[in-house]
Amino acid sequence: MTDDARERALVREGIVTLPDLELAIAEQRPIAADHSLRRAAALLSREVRPLPLGRAWDMLDRIVPSVANCTEFQTIEPSGAVRRAEPLVHHLVIVVCALDPGRAAQCISALSPAGELLYRTTRRVVRLFDGQEIDIRIASPDDCGSLLLATTGPPSHVASVHKRRAPRLSATEADAYAHAGLAFLPPETRGSADAIDRAQAHSVPRLVGRADIRGDLHMHSTYSDGRDPLRHMVHAAHALGYEYIAITDHSENAAASRTLTLATLARQSAEIAKLRPEVPGMAILHGMEADILPDGSLDCPDEVLASLDIVLASLHDSAGHDGDRLTKRCLEAIRHPLVTVITHPANQLVGRRAGYDMDYAAIYAAAAETGTALEIDGAPMHLDLDGDRARAAVEAGVTVVIDSDCHRAPALDRQMWMGVGTARRGWVEPRHVLNTRSLAEVRAFIARKRAR
Repeated sequence: MTDDARERALVREGIVTLPDLELAIAEQRPIAADHSLRRAAALLSREVRPLPLGRAWDMLDRIVPSVANCTEFQTIEPSGAVRRAEPLVHHLVIVVCALDPGRAAQCISALSPAGELLYRTTRRVVRLFDGQEIDIRIASPDDCGSLLLATTGPPSHVASVHKRRAPRLSATEADAYAHAGLAFLPPETRGSADAIDRAQAHSVPRLVGRADIRGDLHMHSTYSDGRDPLRHMVHAAHALGYEYIAITDHSENAAASRTLTLATLARQSAEIAKLRPEVPGMAILHGMEADILPDGSLDCPDEVLASLDIVLASLHDSAGHDGDRLTKRCLEAIRHPLVTVITHPANQLVGRRAGYDMDYAAIYAAAAETGTALEIDGAPMHLDLDGDRARAAVEAGVTVVIDSDCHRAPALDRQMWMGVGTARRGWVEPRHVLNTRSLAEVRAFIARKRAR
């Protein structure tokens, strides 16, 4: 078969992008039996430069409103790896539900110069936005669920669902799963090895959602390396309807552009006291993100930490230590009675470092024993604990906390969403999460640890 003939055959099969080819391979379609196509898929997947989840959302936040300017749509929803809350996103996909898909496709195509239009049918438009390929899939109301399932992926999961029973048009994803004899699976869980088994057994719990979050216990201001002043952070958090927040700027020895000193800590405390009357219904806890030093101690005197409402501790600097030494340092901080939360425990840097090679089983056991919370961090550079570690932690009895670790007011909500998405990848339920609880319960959690 010539290259042109192969290309025409692929297009006839609906294979236009790499995700289409990967799904065809996972479903073992006859056209995907071509070994050269399999090799091409493997090569292309290595060549695609992924976007961090935060960057992917930044792009979608600009693109989706442009698409929404076309008045033909009922719903518009990002799909693919973004919908699964993957830390790295290789392809951007948007699913549109429209009463007239052909008119919707025409409208979307007209949004940009012809040079940015890569592919178009009555149900699909592939375009370039800021040099990034965006695959816009268009469904009618009676098959929107089928398209969402297929585009959300991952391909192996979609193939497993379709293998159970040949797919049919479904208005909702729940209908598509029910047709296959399965319970609905939240998008973030679909990459789990046991997802299909749990869906078959109808043992899918209600996972933590954004609406369950009652406060944010990790954020920064210009007192350390935050971009926005304390007042802006407080009022932005209040606008989100939180019952409580914690201001937790970096301690003096942190490798941040600015850090707290004893003098600025006192000034910050006074400013928080003045701000409290401005945000009725929201408590402001005064805290700190202290560094865990190479000897396992914290870089702030205990008498200062004891004066704060909450103390977070972070293992930022490896100091060249191996996994055993890093584990011991982390365990020392966990056992410190004034430490309520270990933030981004693995210190993962998305796309750069998988996280410290520590004895996580020992860390989970110590956290559960001492009543120390481990953080699921929504900052796109961290997203740590990641899904697998978050799942292992809650299965070991650990209380987790989902925080934004935000350094700028406009990102408070988005980073909390990403933290929640990461938690859902780990099958985390509301009962596992500290900041789904009331302020009184959070204060009691802190007091129990300090009384040990």
